[in-house]
Amino acid sequence: MQLFEKTLGEWLEYWAERTPDKEFIVYSDRNLRFTYRQFDRRVDELAKGLLSIGVTTGSHVGIWATNVPDWLTFLFASAKIGAVLVTVNTNYKQHELEYLVDNADLHTLCISNGTSESDYVDMTYAMVPELRTSQRGNLHSARFPYLRNVIYIGQEKHRGMYNTAELLLLGQTGTDEQLDACRRKFNCHDVVNMQYTSGTTGFPKGVMLTHHNITNNGYCIGQCMKFTEQDRVCLPVPLFHCFGIVLGIMAIITNGACAVMLEKFDALVVLASIHRERCTALYGVPTMFIAELNHPMFSMFDLSSLRTGIMAGSLCPEWLMREVMDKMYMTEITSVYGLTETSPGMTQSRVDDPVEVRAATVGSPLPEIDVKVIDPETLEECPVGVQGEMCCKGYNIMKGYYKMPEATAEIIDRNGYLHSGDLGVKTPEGNFKITGRIKDMIIRGGENIYPREIEEFLYKMPQIKDVQVAAVPSRKYGEEVGAFIILKEGETLDEADVKDFCKGKISRYKIPKYVFFVEGFPLTGSGKIQKYKLKDLGLELLAAQGITPV
Repeated sequence: MQLFEKTLGEWLEYWAERTPDKEFIVYSDRNLRFTYRQFDRRVDELAKGLLSIGVTTGSHVGIWATNVPDWLTFLFASAKIGAVLVTVNTNYKQHELEYLVDNADLHTLCISNGTSESDYVDMTYAMVPELRTSQRGNLHSARFPYLRNVIYIGQEKHRGMYNTAELLLLGQTGTDEQLDACRRKFNCHDVVNMQYTSGTTGFPKGVMLTHHNITNNGYCIGQCMKFTEQDRVCLPVPLFHCFGIVLGIMAIITNGACAVMLEKFDALVVLASIHRERCTALYGVPTMFIAELNHPMFSMFDLSSLRTGIMAGSLCPEWLMREVMDKMYMTEITSVYGLTETSPGMTQSRVDDPVEVRAATVGSPLPEIDVKVIDPETLEECPVGVQGEMCCKGYNIMKGYYKMPEATAEIIDRNGYLHSGDLGVKTPEGNFKITGRIKDMIIRGGENIYPREIEEFLYKMPQIKDVQVAAVPSRKYGEEVGAFIILKEGETLDEADVKDFCKGKISRYKIPKYVFFVEGFPLTGSGKIQKYKLKDLGLELLAAQGITPV
């Protein structure tokens, strides 16, 4: 496959000229719709507005918002002037926000109201108290010397902040010549997006991704699902994460499709949007699909327009893939494997792969990407069927971690392969299976135990809706197996039932020592389960029962 040399802005302009009246973005719950031409014009106005307040090529523009309608306008407007959009996790609390604003050298921060748990406006004033006494555009913060502007995404006015309407108005006085001048200062190999890794361990790192990284990755991902201009993709995943921006928006815009957006995940709104807009594809992490399948109103909606989509973001249980194929008409559903540092797609199953391949593997390498399973000790490629670390090399590799050359060198080896930290095996047919995280591995008395294996086994119990297996500290063995179980509504189980189910069917040392029945799992903002927090949760639950691990 020949890789494209287009920027994000050039992709938008291509479709605005070729299919000007075709819908590009739809919010079905409020009947808000933008055609490619309408959206391109709005982007140009906002881009000129950003230029008028000092944002320019190379500026870092942070966006801290749920999937509000103008989120994507800011993405493409920043891209058209060569600025770098820095995405901020919607679940961030005060110290995490301040760390990112400082570490990313933000010039401009764009915010929405926030979530039910966090008021972004109040948190921004707490971070930069000078805002309350500053005129817009004249912000000078002692703690954040690069920060010059705060923009409120919406119509409301807040002291010291611009709002979207004002920037669009300012943009109307700008000229196309200003945009053209910016265009000549950058190309598709420059950074356009910076995403901070979830930070499940250590401090988050800013992953620098170029136009070339994410548009080509998106195009290939869309092609694997056979996207055309007729496809309508329901996108309930957060835009601050690669799943939303690349697997979603980049796959959609490079293939001329339509994005049916949700401001935040709601299983009922997902089902209603698919029904109303006749969506052909649906994205989500496993927990989202579980919520949709188990919604009490599931049977009321016509989902027969669905054909394909992506389940990704965390390891996808085989039973769930099959249920989505059977009950949601997604017979051509695929899974994508990768990480933010790989833009993010490394492998993907194809729509015409056998059901067994799409249900039990993460497919084969995407075009122009070399994927290997490498022995972490010797750095030699593992034979087929032998477990090692998933690694890849190609156009999709990040430009690096922002201001962290040592950390960049640690993850990309001397041969140019990026090491994922995930364990996997290659099948004889050339597909890959993810067997777990190196960090998730449980070591019990010298025995290596991979949580994924036990999770897949426990899913065979019909009462279990979802399960995660993680290490619980043990003085005797170092670590013991802990199973954290969410039961299906109306079902009951106790610890003895689970252990009895395992006896004689899996190795004795793999049988969970501890079984916890929980309402939910600790999640990152992008829906990934934070396994390292399950270890602490297990200790808390044991302490509540008066049990001391041995």
